[in-house]
Amino acid sequence: MAFHCGVLRWLAENKQIEDVVHVSTVSGGSLFTGLMFKLSDWQWPSSEQFLLSHHPQIRKILTEKDLLISAIKRLLLPKNWRFLLSRANVISQTIEHCWGISAQLSNLPEMPVWSVNGTTAETGRRFRFKRSGCGDYELGYAEAYRFKVADAMATSAAFPIGIGPFVIKTEDLVWYRRESWDSPPNRIKEVKLPFDRLHIYDGGVYDNLGIEPLFDMGTQKLKDGVDRIIVSDAGASLKRGPLGWALNPFRAKRVADIALDQTRALRVRSFINFIKTNPSSGKYLQLGTEALSQIEKFRAQNDGVCQKLLTESWLDGNDVQIAAGYPTTLCRLTAQEFDRLERHGYETARWNELLFTPML
Repeated sequence: MAFHCGVLRWLAENKQIEDVVHVSTVSGGSLFTGLMFKLSDWQWPSSEQFLLSHHPQIRKILTEKDLLISAIKRLLLPKNWRFLLSRANVISQTIEHCWGISAQLSNLPEMPVWSVNGTTAETGRRFRFKRSGCGDYELGYAEAYRFKVADAMATSAAFPIGIGPFVIKTEDLVWYRRESWDSPPNRIKEVKLPFDRLHIYDGGVYDNLGIEPLFDMGTQKLKDGVDRIIVSDAGASLKRGPLGWALNPFRAKRVADIALDQTRALRVRSFINFIKTNPSSGKYLQLGTEALSQIEKFRAQNDGVCQKLLTESWLDGNDVQIAAGYPTTLCRLTAQEFDRLERHGYETARWNELLFTPML
């Protein structure tokens, strides 16, 4: 969230927040976006509003409120024991209690469109919440008015093992699906799902970048209506280290982490290849990428801009690595931790824009 906050600060300084027409999020990006909407009374903020109001409020919230401790306390309440294995439902309660996010998805504005992405355990497909509905393309879709924004935020961040899934009782909703894959949108029929319950995990399990609604990875093309994508990737890279002793219970988690890292790598490669041939159509902003080394790398191609950038102050390699190594957690950040991560996001957006835009 802190990294994304820095990226948005750069966009706001350049009056680009008003240009956003679609936000697609997973994990911390969903928590960040939901908080953004709440702070502007369920409208998308202006650049000035973000700089003067949202940015300092987000810093205050993330450095003063601890979602993890609050969630643990709520899980200990007898009424929540039924959620012991589906703790994302308790995370939703915690978001509502700590951050005051009690609005329904129907309270979201029509623009920009917000796709809150999860992963359906039963089908392995991308489950998404939007203002207009929820579901995945294999199961079908239902109206989402009964869900709170906090539900979607918690679902999108429901990492396996650590948090567990968000559970939806399918009989509580009316589900619809197209008659066939290539049927027009108006040719839909009511369907009964083959599952009594759906277990929805973090959207990052399926698509770590959250770009599927906007970018076709197979054809490496933007989808209809999309002119430019900025990918803010705050996911940590896979750590190197020994596997451990043979009966180590964390071996299974290590294998899962490798699989997720490879899924992410495939999407990154596809998107990077796209922006290499279409440089005006996208930016990829990655946590852990040091400014100075990248500026030096492209010096031969754009010496004038690089010379200027090299005279400026940037986070050094040690600070970048500390930022990149910060664990994905619901714990409260210290002011120093927030400022380092936020500055890293801001600088990453800034040097990418200044270094590559003149080359168009």
